[in-house]
Amino acid sequence: MAYLVLGLLVFLGVHSLQIFAPQWRLRTMAQYGEGTFKAVYSLLSLAGFVLLVWGFGMARETPTMVWMPPVGMRHAASLLTLVAFVLLAAAYVPRNHIKARLHHPMVLAVKIWAFAHLVANGSLAHLLLFGGFLLWAVACFAAARRRDREQGTVYPAGTAIGTVAAVGVGVLAWFAFALWLHGLLIGVKPFG
Repeated sequence: MAYLVLGLLVFLGVHSLQIFAPQWRLRTMAQYGEGTFKAVYSLLSLAGFVLLVWGFGMARETPTMVWMPPVGMRHAASLLTLVAFVLLAAAYVPRNHIKARLHHPMVLAVKIWAFAHLVANGSLAHLLLFGGFLLWAVACFAAARRRDREQGTVYPAGTAIGTVAAVGVGVLAWFAFALWLHGLLIGVKPFG
């Protein structure tokens, strides 16, 4: 469990600099250069990710159950992750109505993904992993919206083609992940 917690602290800590220490981040970038900052940021992110994946895998071997979620929560999680995949796609597909309206669909995708996994799993490891990501996403979304207001950020209007593409890509990615990749990469088949 210690590796999972350490991995979460490093990974989410690095990704929280813009939320909790934006001025320090800017000063450090100016002092050492953007390339150096991004290289260190990437290495720390990767190290944190490896630690949390490894720690989560070890914690799953001997789970400490906090609660027993009803079986129906697995179905709810499947539907919620479908929404999360569409939001994730909307973050990258240009000129879609979803991004134009929500502004930060990737962070909302993380919120929904984390919440979906929290309601469907009851172990302490799941609570730490997905609860940590959920708390981070809530803070990140609030900080991003505040930053948008302060900077007067205007998002381009969405188009029907962009929106259909975002939804299509999200649904296809969800199918691929739910039916094949989740089992291959995580070892758990949502529909199996």
